Amino acid sequence: MAGPRIPTAADLGKPEPAERLAGPFKRFAARSSAGGVVLIACTVVALVWANSSAAEGYRNLFHGEKLTLGFGDIVFAETLGHWINDALMALFFFVVGLEIKREVLVGELSSPRRAALPIAGAVGGMIGPAIVYAAINWGQPTVRGWGIPMATDIAFALGILSLLGAKAPTSLKVFLTSLAIADDLGALIVIAAFYTEQLATDALICAGVVTLGMIGLNLLRVRSPWIYFLFGVALWYFVFRSGVHATISGVIGAMTIPATARAAPRRYLAATREALDSFEAYVDDPGHEIETSPQQRAAVWAVQKSGLQVLPVLHRLEDALHPFTVFLVIPVFALANAGVHLGGPLGDMLAGRVTLGVVLGLFVGKPVGIFLAAWLAVKLGIGELPRGVGWRHIFGAGCLGGIGFTMALFIANLAFDGSPDELDRAKLGILGASLLSALLGLAVVASCKPGGPGDETDATG
Repeated sequence: MAGPRIPTAADLGKPEPAERLAGPFKRFAARSSAGGVVLIACTVVALVWANSSAAEGYRNLFHGEKLTLGFGDIVFAETLGHWINDALMALFFFVVGLEIKREVLVGELSSPRRAALPIAGAVGGMIGPAIVYAAINWGQPTVRGWGIPMATDIAFALGILSLLGAKAPTSLKVFLTSLAIADDLGALIVIAAFYTEQLATDALICAGVVTLGMIGLNLLRVRSPWIYFLFGVALWYFVFRSGVHATISGVIGAMTIPATARAAPRRYLAATREALDSFEAYVDDPGHEIETSPQQRAAVWAVQKSGLQVLPVLHRLEDALHPFTVFLVIPVFALANAGVHLGGPLGDMLAGRVTLGVVLGLFVGKPVGIFLAAWLAVKLGIGELPRGVGWRHIFGAGCLGGIGFTMALFIANLAFDGSPDELDRAKLGILGASLLSALLGLAVVASCKPGGPGDETDATG
């Protein structure tokens, strides 16, 4: 029997003129593929811009002139591209950290049995591409880019999968989401461990002290997001000064955000009903309207405050920041970083070790690594296939895992900072491999028959 209908944000009045104008944009943003569409659009704009007569303006805007910000003795002079990659992307990594914490506490990664398959797939999906890339670039300075094809762009992959509608089982979407989140965690570890040049011990100690302070706030049940924001800014500053990439501060800060409700469900129900009863007592009184009645305003505020007490800070921040990162942070990042200049011979770029390693790592190493690791986990009895999902589904999800766009571009900037030619080759490989992976993943999943482990036809591919 179906459960009670989950309420949505109700429109209690007639649409305002501004709401009518914004209606098409709101309906577009509500689609699961909307973020991917905006990301693709910004990528195309960046490519066209970087190869147009205005290419010099593109380079000067994002990677030429320095933008100075700060106050007092604390001054930062960085290019706009660095501000986007070091500061704005810290917010993206903060949301990634919130998603990881949520999944570990109450999601698919909270149960060892359910988490085993996506975690195994994520590990295989990181090792496979790294081996392919390293084998192609072995003995060359470009081997430093081995971490580039390890990452999966969760928003892009899920957006592409959503294009199939009912053809893609819900359990497959859950598997791909969990795999991508575990993959993100692995990529973060790689960034912190292998793409950190020098460490400033004093700044690192200060970052640790701030982190302990944020943990203390959590233990003291402090639930104001603004206090965590202030501590988070200090954490970002010290991590930036320490030599560890500043975006890691976003993940560390996310791990300290409270994930429990302040009020128990029954207390919330009782308080909300009492406030609604108080509001209802004045509904039919013509002398009391919300604009003039202090009792009704107090009742409305009481309902709102009760909601804040029953909804954990982690979920409130994730819901509030997710659209911001999807429709602003990631597209701006793509606009600043996807502009590959194709002025030289394209054939030389395509035949380069970096481009070849990235393409084969994402397009071949990723799906093969995910599939083999998942298969091994099931055969060893560690994990089990989700209901309604067969091995062809898993291979299709592995292909979609080869869409490494955002995180791969991010790691490429770290790996080839100061080597613009190799960076362009890496970006070209990422764009090409992501396109090929998306097309192959769509084709494979679309060809799947409904069924799972019990369906021999689909389970055997």
